[in-house]
Amino acid sequence: MSEFEKIETDFLVVGSGIAGLYTSLQLSGIGEVKVITKDEIKESSTEYAQGGIAAVLDKEDSWRLHKEDTLEAGDGFCDEKAVEVLVKNSSKRVKELIELGTQFDYIEGELDLAREGAHSRRRVLHARGDATGQEIRESLTKAAKKDGEIELFERMFLIDLITNEQKIRGALCWSDERERYVVYSTDHVILASGGCGMVFQNTTNPKVTTGDGVSVAYRAGAEITDMEFIQFHPTAFHSSNGSSFLISETVRGEGGLLRNEEGDRFMLEYHEDAELAPRDVVARAIVKEAKKFEKDHVWLDVTHLDDDFLRGRFPKIYQTLQDFGIKMAEDLIPVGPSAHYMIGGVKTDLHGSTNIEGLYACGEVASTGVHGANRLASNSLLEGLVFGKRIYEKIAEEDIEKERSGEFDLDLPDFQEETGKAADLKDQMRELMMDKAGIVRKEDELVELIKRLEDGIKSVEDLKGFNPEIWESKNMLQVGKFVSKSALMREESRGAHYRADHPTKNEDWKDKHIVFDREHTEGYVT
Repeated sequence: MSEFEKIETDFLVVGSGIAGLYTSLQLSGIGEVKVITKDEIKESSTEYAQGGIAAVLDKEDSWRLHKEDTLEAGDGFCDEKAVEVLVKNSSKRVKELIELGTQFDYIEGELDLAREGAHSRRRVLHARGDATGQEIRESLTKAAKKDGEIELFERMFLIDLITNEQKIRGALCWSDERERYVVYSTDHVILASGGCGMVFQNTTNPKVTTGDGVSVAYRAGAEITDMEFIQFHPTAFHSSNGSSFLISETVRGEGGLLRNEEGDRFMLEYHEDAELAPRDVVARAIVKEAKKFEKDHVWLDVTHLDDDFLRGRFPKIYQTLQDFGIKMAEDLIPVGPSAHYMIGGVKTDLHGSTNIEGLYACGEVASTGVHGANRLASNSLLEGLVFGKRIYEKIAEEDIEKERSGEFDLDLPDFQEETGKAADLKDQMRELMMDKAGIVRKEDELVELIKRLEDGIKSVEDLKGFNPEIWESKNMLQVGKFVSKSALMREESRGAHYRADHPTKNEDWKDKHIVFDREHTEGYVT
């Protein structure tokens, strides 16, 4: 295992969701692009995005209104400049997505715009009813496969970045298909690897979301920030056998009501916008109402809506619920909060640059400041487009070196079969994270959690050699520590971060960010 395959490229893009594929299509105009993904191309959070993508396209809407909604949802913690970049470019980027082949839903020749929680206007484009992400991913994949400058590599696990004096020189990977190590030699790596939903026991994310991008960037020397802000989607389907899937916010946007165990509608008691309040408000309200009746879920009611409308507007949700024996127009739907979106991540500027020369981050793996303490619904897909374009614009200003030289002297770990210990560690930490660093947090439980995570980190370090299961465990435990340590340090409640022992906002924390890097492994406040 001392040998490896070496591949040279102008750009290495890690991830095959909207951020990775769109950025690749931009970069292919100025150089050769290799795209790697650790599973199949379709396996990303983009594929499972239901609600849609926000953009200012209606004459009754404006970028200023979109900005106000984003800032309000972000609970006083957004980077206002980043928000302006996002909303001012929304319509241009979405129109470009349409030009690349994405087919959104229309009514009478006009784009059918939906409204979601915390949006003041109908500005959410959707496709195939509730299969927006799938349509976007398929159209971008088709365009990428046609592009002669883009090559896609599936089942390619990113182990570590290769750097020299805080400059990117390449990436070390493991190819499941080739059963060997692969080194990509490049001066530009764009991380678009998604979030960390699998760190929690309950998540709407696919199994690939194990926080690899954050951990890899951290080991390379990048700054990681705002990791206490994990958004929990209020309405994931709850089943007795543990199965879960997302029930889009647009279901509530189209009139869905939340009811407790006694059948009472309760959201008006928590927020004037009721079911369309910001996600953090709805999630905590659901937890509180469920606990009143010693339950772990509440009920989503759409029985007052027409069956034909529900089947046409939400075909995937409708069919999936039917597979579970639930008729959407007749039965109440059991729902509860589930880990959905990593708001923090690899710290970047407004062009996706990190503190490592040649390393960029885009999409959910990045922390641009645009989402603040709580992401506004349907801004996530948009972020991948807007900041992917800005990465391209930044790199296009450079004089790209086409001829690359230099040898890599790498100490490659021996590949070994996984004994099951790493998988057990993952299961244990996911349960602990959900219980002690989930929607409601408090000091004593976080202190206990951090100790357990540190013990887990030591245990997995004792597992010698390389195996994707082992490496995922290392990544997940590290990300879990970032989340829990940040949650302990931030002694206030803001947006998606709620401390039961500090239940209100503290203005002293309004402009403070918690950052981790190799020199500050326990984090510092800036």
